[in-house]
Amino acid sequence: MTLALKPKRGGFLRPFGCGWFIREFLVGNAPYGSPVINPLIGAPQADIFFHYKEALRQISAMDRAADTETRQAKRGKRPIDPNNINNLYQRYLARIPYKSNGCRYHSFVTYFSNLQRLGWVGAFGQS
Repeated sequence: MTLALKPKRGGFLRPFGCGWFIREFLVGNAPYGSPVINPLIGAPQADIFFHYKEALRQISAMDRAADTETRQAKRGKRPIDPNNINNLYQRYLARIPYKSNGCRYHSFVTYFSNLQRLGWVGAFGQS
């Protein structure tokens, strides 16, 4: 018998985890529209944090837009319009504040320091 890792009430609040995003970003996979970096050089913590928060904002706005358009199309008995989803996405993205999604910077730095202690990330380019 396997136990579900989902909380009993509410569910998960984020579409992807912080650790997964850091790994994908530092490997150079450019998750969710973040810029491609050179894995041999890396990126500063502040840049990783900014792109993590931006990716959360964009995914949250797209999820809200798709859900809203699906509900409106079902209520109006019409097909889903991708142009309407894009318009809703732009509107929701403008209304979602930067600080509303994800962790705060201090929590991110603490998480990152744990990754450094484990030896999974390291400092480069220091002279």
